[in-house]
Formats: sequence, C-alpha cells, structure tokens
Amino acid sequence: MTDYSELLSAGRIKRGRFSRKQVQDCLQIAERDVQTAQNLLESSPEWTFNIAYNAMHQAGRSYLFHKGYRTAGEAHHATVIRFLEISLGSKSAEPLMLMDRMRRKRNRATYDMVGTISRKEASDAVSTACAFVTEIARHLK
Repeated sequence: MTDYSELLSAGRIKRGRFSRKQVQDCLQIAERDVQTAQNLLESSPEWTFNIAYNAMHQAGRSYLFHKGYRTAGEAHHATVIRFLEISLGSKSAEPLMLMDRMRRKRNRATYDMVGTISRKEASDAVSTACAFVTEIARHLK
C-alpha cells in the first residue's frame, strides 16, 4: 500500500468515494483538452500550453479519484503532482517533473506576462500531455 500520510496529515488530501463515472469523466476532460491543445497550437501557443497542462492536471485528478482521494486545502495543483509522485514512484519522475515546471510556467503565462511560451514549447507540452494522459488511462484500467 502506498503511504499518503504526509498529504493526509497536512490536510492536502482527503479520502472520498468516487464512482467509475466520475473517474472516467475527469479522464475524458483530459482527453478533450489534449485534442483542443493540438487544435490551437498554431494560433495560440500560450493557451495551447495552458490547455496541455490542464489535460495533465485532469488526468492526475482522475487518478486521485480512482485511488479514493481528493485534494483539500490550498495548492490543489501542486498536491495532485505530489500525490502522483508518491503513488507512481520513480518510473513517472520525468513526466511529473515536466508537469510541475508546466504548472509554474502556466501561472506566469496566465497571470503575469504575455509572450512567455514559444510554439516549440507549446508543441512539446502537447506531446508531454498526450503521453501522460495515455499513461494515466493505462493505470485506470
């Protein structure tokens, strides 16, 4: 059994009961967002990046629900990443490190500065999100 005590004691996650439909709905949002990000790549690199990150976040949420948890308190996005690090372990270290970088950069691009995301960076984000959502879907089967 995976030890989530760090997150539980800090009040960052709570146990919950989630239906298979809730898990699948969240995963479908992630899949939709990957497709939307691909469609926007040429016209809006910043939104492409944001939506690609959101696809990863939604896939992560579906995994939390699958495991019987939800985020609580502050820093929901960082909590999803930390939960995945604990649960998925070292085999997912690289995509989760990329997801965390995307989370921080998305905040800057969304709230602070225009022109922070290049087309190449947006394209890489879409590729990362696509692979990550596919991997989480595999874990949910």
